[in-house]
Formats: sequence, structure tokens, C-alpha cells
Amino acid sequence: MEALVGGSQTLLCCMDRSQESSLYPRSQETLTCNSRQARWALFFNQFDFVLSYRPGSKNQKPDAFSRQFDPPNMISSPVRIIPPSKIVTPVRWGIESIVRKAQQQETDPGNGPPCRLFVPKAVCSDVLQWGLSSSIACHPGASRTLEFIGRCVWWPKMAEDIRAYVAAWSICAQHNDSRSRPQGLLLPLPVPARPWSHISMDFVMGLPPSQGNKVILLVVDRFSKACHLVPLPKLPSAPQTAEIVLQHVFRLHGFPQDVVSDHGPQFASRFWKAFCQLIGTTASLSSGFHPQSNGQTEQTNQEIETTLRCLVSSNPTSWSKHLIWAEFAHNVLRHSSTGMSPFECQYGFQPPLFSEQESEVGVPAAQHLVQRCRRVWRKARDALLKTSQLQQQWANRRRRPAPTLRPGQKVWLSSKDLPLKVKSHKLTPKLIGPFKVIRKVNPVFLPVPATQVFAHTSHLPCLMFKAC
Repeated sequence: MEALVGGSQTLLCCMDRSQESSLYPRSQETLTCNSRQARWALFFNQFDFVLSYRPGSKNQKPDAFSRQFDPPNMISSPVRIIPPSKIVTPVRWGIESIVRKAQQQETDPGNGPPCRLFVPKAVCSDVLQWGLSSSIACHPGASRTLEFIGRCVWWPKMAEDIRAYVAAWSICAQHNDSRSRPQGLLLPLPVPARPWSHISMDFVMGLPPSQGNKVILLVVDRFSKACHLVPLPKLPSAPQTAEIVLQHVFRLHGFPQDVVSDHGPQFASRFWKAFCQLIGTTASLSSGFHPQSNGQTEQTNQEIETTLRCLVSSNPTSWSKHLIWAEFAHNVLRHSSTGMSPFECQYGFQPPLFSEQESEVGVPAAQHLVQRCRRVWRKARDALLKTSQLQQQWANRRRRPAPTLRPGQKVWLSSKDLPLKVKSHKLTPKLIGPFKVIRKVNPVFLPVPATQVFAHTSHLPCLMFKAC
């Protein structure tokens, strides 16, 4: 600008501009420009120069003079935005430096696979922990951990060490799903020798009100498979339950030797245990979260519910009227376990269905009746033993033997049915513990610590046996 003012008569200028907008001041019409643009247009008209547009990509040399110059010693090194701990690649570099440092004490024997880094014995645990729990592995299991670590390193007996390490890793034991068959072979309840010596009990709930009744007490004879159904207005307490079974069961068949029930408050109370002890009866509670322990009653429960649905589907509130017929039908129909009806198994003959059959049945002599009853009982017991063996063989096809446990050994407990106070059961550990075995009630029945909020006994399929 100073050159233009000083030598306006003798200087001819040609300027290249990288901004195309700088060409406009000389070409602006006075009618289309503002006062400032008009003033600059009048100022530039007194000089003889030419403005031409040249893109910046073709005007690199003049642009260099406008760039700020920094000496080499003032240029700082770039700062990492992501810390090294968040980068995936350096994870291997860290374990690799540990292995190479350990190789100074134990050199590579040279008999390993090619392109594999030998791992000294002193750092095998570090490599195993990296291959199992690092961010790029995420606990893959034994076989995939072996394949993953085997890509870059090796050491003698690597496969055995990895399997043993994964088996003892508590995080994998707690969170992995088990795809094995349930452990613990079937252990059926002992077969009774006579009717009503061993019974089982349960309540049928969730029924609509019918003549003031909402609950059914179901009592099943485990020998003859006969049942008694008692309608109740509500779920009774332990003293009320004892009074009901005295009136409807014990007065007809005498006191049993054993009573099997679930962990309901009526049967788990101290009153019920004391009551059974006074009458000389053993109170057997099923194991926690294993209704198969009382499977006979559960199956009869389903049969009674099916019968009532068929009878009262059009009027569900009338089920109380049909309850006696559901009990009668169950007791006179043939049972698959004994090959005879519960009525015949108890008394030695079938009840007459029509009046014409009464003369055929007759009333035998007392001695003949006793002999026939005993003969029927032996036949029923043999059938029950055979059925129990067949059920045991069939059930054990899908099970595996459980390891032998000793008091003091630690086991994991399945959290599938436990009332844990967690925000998400989907991400809850599959197993909790470990717990110490107190004693063994039988080969498939174990007590767990009484300080827990769940049942004090657990069935073997609810446990996972791993070294702790």
C-alpha cells in the first residue's frame, strides 16, 4: 500500500490473491455498494494495478511467509489422548516383556513349536491370569483359553496347567452355566410294607371360593396310592392341621410311621415336629427347591386338579360339591404302580359299582379275608418295588453319579431359586458360596448353614462340586 501511494505515476502492479472476494472492491458499482466500499473503490481507481484470483493450492510459496516459525527445540511431543491402559494392543506387550525378562533366568529349550514364545515356569501363573481374565479374553473357558494362549506362547504341559487353573478359578465357577447332566442318582423313598404306614401331605391352593372353602388338604397313602381330600376355608395353622388329620385320617387308619411334606410353615413349625414325636411318627421334610422328594403327592395333586377341571369347567365355584366324587374315582381306578386300584390294595376287593354285583362279592370269613389282604399286599409291594426300580433306571439315564462328600468339604450352591436381593437376576452369579458341608443326611441330601435366608437343606442337583 505504501508503494502504491509513493509511486503512483511510475509503478505498475499485478497482485495474485487467494481470496476471490478481494477482487470485488474495484468492480463494485456505486449504486450497489455501501459507503465504505465506495470509498475504497475511489481510492483504488487512482492507481494502475491489476488484481487476479489465484487459488491457495497454486500459491504455496508466498503463503510460507505468513506462517509462524518455531525453532526445533520448541516443538513439543504429541500428548496421548487415550491412556496406555485403555489400548488393546499394549496388553500383549506388557505380558511379553514379563516373559522375556524371565527368560534371562530360564532359557528356551528349543524343542517347542515354531514362532511361539517360551514361558518360564516362574511366570506361567502370570500368563494364565492374562489369558483368562484380560480384556481381550474375558474368561473364555479351558479349551478356548488353551487355543488363545497357544497362539503366541508355549511351555511344557501347558494344556494340563490351563485346565487345572480354569477349574480352580472361582469367577468362572460362579458365573458359567453348567451343560452337564444333573449330578446325583435317583434315590427313591423306601417302599412301605402295608397301607397307611407311610403317608404324604400337601395343600391345593388357588381355588375359587366354593361353599366357603378355598383350600384342599391332600393326604396320600404311599403304599396303596389312596387319598383323602379335605376342603378347608383357608390355609390352616400347625395346630389346626394336626386337628384336621386326626379327624379325617388318623381316626380311620391309625398313626403312620412317616409323614412326608414340603417346607410349608405348618410342617416346618416346632409344634408339628413335637406333635409327630408324641404320636411316634417321623416328620420328613422335602429338600429345598426339589418338589420331586414329595413327587407322589405332587402327581396326585395334578390328577385331582385335572378331574375337578373336567367336572366343574362350566361352574368353577361348585368344585366343593364334586370333591367326594373326585376322591372316589381316584380310589377305585387302577393305579399304574401297583396294577390295582387303591381300594382293592387296601381291602382285597373292588367295591361294587352296581347292585347286581353284591352277590358276586359276598362276605368271606375273617381268616380268609386276612389271608387275601396279605396276599394282595404282597402283590402290591412287589409291584411297587418293580416300579421303583424301573423309575430309578429311567431317571438315572439322564443323571451322573455325584462325588463322595465329606464333612468339612466346601461346595458351591446354585442361586437359581434363592430369594437374593439383587437388582438384576439375569446378571447374578450362577453359584454362591462356597459353603462347608456340615453332615450328610443321605447320599443326596445335605444341610447348609442355618444363617442363610433359604432352606437349610439342599438337594445334590442344586450344588456344584468344585475345588475351593
